[in-house]
Amino acid sequence: MKKSKYAGLIGWLIAAASSTLALWLVFTPPLTPPPGPLRVKVEQIREQPTPETEDQQLAMIVPPPVLPEHPFTLPPGHKPEIAIIIDDMGLNLSGSRRAVKLPRFVTLSYMPYAERLDEQTTAAHEEGHELLLHMPMEPIGREDPGPGALLVNLSADQVRARLDHALDSFGGFDGVNNHMGSKFTAYAPGMEIVVGELKKRGLFFLDSRTSAKSVGAEIARKDNLPTVTRDVFLDDSLAPEAIRAQLAATERVATRKGYAIAIGHPHEATLKALEEWLPDAEKRGFEFVAAHDLVNGPNQ
Repeated sequence: MKKSKYAGLIGWLIAAASSTLALWLVFTPPLTPPPGPLRVKVEQIREQPTPETEDQQLAMIVPPPVLPEHPFTLPPGHKPEIAIIIDDMGLNLSGSRRAVKLPRFVTLSYMPYAERLDEQTTAAHEEGHELLLHMPMEPIGREDPGPGALLVNLSADQVRARLDHALDSFGGFDGVNNHMGSKFTAYAPGMEIVVGELKKRGLFFLDSRTSAKSVGAEIARKDNLPTVTRDVFLDDSLAPEAIRAQLAATERVATRKGYAIAIGHPHEATLKALEEWLPDAEKRGFEFVAAHDLVNGPNQ
């Protein structure tokens, strides 16, 4: 009797479920297929590779010359002045010796860790060249600026010790410019130490402007340290036509603002181009001077 009672209850539940399903199928509209995955067009942003060489750094971040809004009017009888600085002196001995043979108005900037430094700088000084210390400073990227470089993660005492060691590496130089340094020259606490030490020694600072964010010249002016900034790099590319184009750009800058400062290196192509260009540029009315002659000059 009990089994028959439960069997009837189960049958009633099955019938009720079947009726409910039938009604749902009749009155429910057909389902539309689900949409495919949402596709959003996203513009891919490519991360710029970290520059590994000084040339790559310069191509990415070196600012162009700062030109006045209106051409500079030279006083009567004055010619546009150009200072040529050769950096990285002392490392490539044959190139450095050839650079010393350039006219004496060319300024030579020596690395503090070059070999036979006293011998090399003495010979350059005897030829009448103005000398600079080419101070290694930390760049953006992985390029090695060399031993004793100024780094942003050093303490103030460490920065001062490394700078003093470099300043004592040889004698007879009038100023300092940065080797690489796109990262360190943008680091105000470090550059304040550099400017303070140069001021104590009566030296000027030439900002090579390996970064548009450099604060070197700004801090130097604020602290009344004689300073000057680079206008043109001559040999980012060593193709002869590219170097000639940069020399032509140097002439245009000098004509536009009354003076120009160009930096090159003791490469075969650079030295050959300078040997050919310098006498012709003089004939065209440009006057060549040492770097210190333009320190705090017009528009500095």
